[in-house]
Amino acid sequence: MKFTGTDQYVATGDLQTAVNAAIALQRPLLIKGEPGTGKTMLAEELSKALNAPLIQWHIKSTTKAHQGLYEYDAVSRLRDSQLGDERVKDIGNYIVKGKLWEAFESDQRAILLIDEVDKADIEFPNDLLLELDKMEFYVYETQQRIVAKNRPIVIITSNNEKELPDAFLRRCFFHYISFPDHETLETIIRVHFPEIQKDLVREALDIFFDVRKVPGLKKKPSTSEIIDWLKLLMADQLSLKTLQERDPSQAIPPLYGALIKNEQDVQLLQRLAFMTRRKG
Repeated sequence: MKFTGTDQYVATGDLQTAVNAAIALQRPLLIKGEPGTGKTMLAEELSKALNAPLIQWHIKSTTKAHQGLYEYDAVSRLRDSQLGDERVKDIGNYIVKGKLWEAFESDQRAILLIDEVDKADIEFPNDLLLELDKMEFYVYETQQRIVAKNRPIVIITSNNEKELPDAFLRRCFFHYISFPDHETLETIIRVHFPEIQKDLVREALDIFFDVRKVPGLKKKPSTSEIIDWLKLLMADQLSLKTLQERDPSQAIPPLYGALIKNEQDVQLLQRLAFMTRRKG
């Protein structure tokens, strides 16, 4: 089955090709792109499209690679031994399965999402090279070799906060989700708000892209933020007329908190508005 997007997820032709190529090659798909461009949602929608279980491993700065395989709970075993619990005789009772183990033992081919891999230590990706390549690992405490029943489809996302090792990159199929153009973004909006006014979408997108074009913005508004903004505009019943008659010298749009996420960018837009009024 080829992935072509879903009713809730607009996948460009390039993205569809990348997903299907990674599946065919049996390699992890490494997805990069601006925050809010649908990297994590891709795995969720791929799971729905292929009717496959989704196993999500959200990476933090403290996450270690071995946690994705398994962890040995020595503290619980020591406590149980002090209490005379019979469970201590079987060390397997204290092996906690990780997300890779879950994916490997799934009876159905699973979608394994390793989300925001660049948050972890620089050595984190290298520590998973063998497991992702061979689809197996060894549990030393129980002398078990865990081999994937069905090779999972691995989706790895990165916000490009740090460079990933070359050895890791060589084993992945890479795709960068470019920020959607005006037409694609309008299609995405239609998926979320089928009944929305065309003129409202046009005016809102004009303002949105004007904000994105402002030089020096620390955080450009993303796809998810235009969706939130439009939801607020409709919830607050701000009319199309409000946007159309907005003073161009006021660089900050109404309900800007859905689009602008830090005080430096708010101050930048305020300075631009002040300069525009002076020139006017």
